[in-house]
Amino acid sequence: MRYQAGMSFTPAHLGQSSALPASPDDAVLDYPPNPHPGTLYLVRFVAPEFTALCPVTGQPDFAHLVIDYAPNAAIVESKALKLFLGAFRNHAGFHEACTVGIGLRLFAEMQPHWLRIGGYWYPRGGMPIDVFWQSGPPPEGLWLPDQGVPPYRGRG
Repeated sequence: MRYQAGMSFTPAHLGQSSALPASPDDAVLDYPPNPHPGTLYLVRFVAPEFTALCPVTGQPDFAHLVIDYAPNAAIVESKALKLFLGAFRNHAGFHEACTVGIGLRLFAEMQPHWLRIGGYWYPRGGMPIDVFWQSGPPPEGLWLPDQGVPPYRGRG
């Protein structure tokens, strides 16, 4: 549910039992009002055990996702985000489709000042794939820490 200024917030998941959505498209994300409107700050979500399915082989793919955003009028509620990300477990999509699709959906619905996502995919077939997307240049004055995920080095 997209939050608009002045709108009351009724969570779809918070404080109640919620099943994992059948697909990412079926997931409902909650956007409560930003508790610090007018303040420039960064929110980071890390999902080190993200999974999706390869659209060709049906085999699982694993990633470490880092989502950074600077809230505007709304923030994303963490339980709803966990359920949304969990819905990818049975979803077939290339690394690029999953990573960029998550960023685009969050940006379109939440409408933050800025958002970036780093998808650090674990190797299958001997090659890791890292996928990065951001909505544009970060706002001036935003503290932007490194995402903290080292490049893949294998056993060396």
